[in-house]
Amino acid sequence: MSSETGRTHQTPAADRPSDPARPTAAPEGTARTEPHAAEPLQYDDGYAQPVGVGPHPLPWPEDERYDPELLAQGDRRNVGDAYRYWTREAIVADLDLRRHDFHVAVENWTHDFNIGSVVRTANAFLAKEIHIVGRRRWNRRGAMVTDRYQHVRHHPDTADLTAWAAAEGLPIIGIDNLPGAVPLERTELPRRCVLLFGQEGPGLTEEAREHASMVCSIAQFGSTRSINAGAAAAIAMHAWVQRHADVPDPRSRQ
Repeated sequence: MSSETGRTHQTPAADRPSDPARPTAAPEGTARTEPHAAEPLQYDDGYAQPVGVGPHPLPWPEDERYDPELLAQGDRRNVGDAYRYWTREAIVADLDLRRHDFHVAVENWTHDFNIGSVVRTANAFLAKEIHIVGRRRWNRRGAMVTDRYQHVRHHPDTADLTAWAAAEGLPIIGIDNLPGAVPLERTELPRRCVLLFGQEGPGLTEEAREHASMVCSIAQFGSTRSINAGAAAAIAMHAWVQRHADVPDPRSRQ
């Protein structure tokens, strides 16, 4: 907000990043990554400044993981520096070597805008797969193209998710502040599990509650009835990371 005018500055529409390309349909119940396509230019939040790096200086690295087009034109994608100039396929293959043992499932009955944020967080914490329960189409804006680096599986309803999880030997852990829920802060989350999230407002559906092995609540201390669904998902995933992930000690890099 400008201190002189008191008006909120908005980036002109022509300068804003475009929406990710709509994915192609996949066979029911199969995991997939998004099809290869040019990614929209990424921007730092609020400043409309492109992120990333420009063309790679010569000589170019001789490694099949690098994309000649990105080396020539620069890499403005929403990826970490370690993956600059890599092809999308090479990034996914590298992530597949290190993915964690938890899955993230989110109900999608009303096209909740928070789903994109949940997907982006699942990528940051390197979830094994993402499961969309309900409508196949979901709001991708908040994902910031991170879904292209994840394996996404669609389930038409909670029963289908439950059947898949049972076949994989994965308990479903619901996250919602409901009567009878156990505190997440005092719960030992299983290493292999599915973290199931509801939608903004209604939370987990009755069917989801019935199929969950247990439901965990997140401690709150203020006056609000609940926290944002995307924030709740981030807290739950980080709780899993604290218990099970191999977190490097930054002091070892010094």
